[in-house]
Amino acid sequence: AFGPTVTSFVQPGPVPNTQDFVLWSFFNSMFCNPFCLGFIALVFSVKARDKKIAQDPAAASTYGKTAKHLNIAAVSLGIVCSIIVIVLLAVY
Repeated sequence: AFGPTVTSFVQPGPVPNTQDFVLWSFFNSMFCNPFCLGFIALVFSVKARDKKIAQDPAAASTYGKTAKHLNIAAVSLGIVCSIIVIVLLAVY
């Protein structure tokens, strides 16, 4: 009367591991935040992580690259501003 039941599972393919730079963005937003670049980088990092979870690697890569560029700018400006402050304090 009833035959054996066949169950099949479809495994989704592996999602490429894109970087989202959340920790770096969090560090920049807390300690090295000239012109709020660290906070903006944190927003883009969270968007990249959301897109990675939603399995949209193209958008995750785009948001991740933007976060990376903003983090680089934030660190660079933070270092330059720190050096300028130290020099001005030493001269004054």
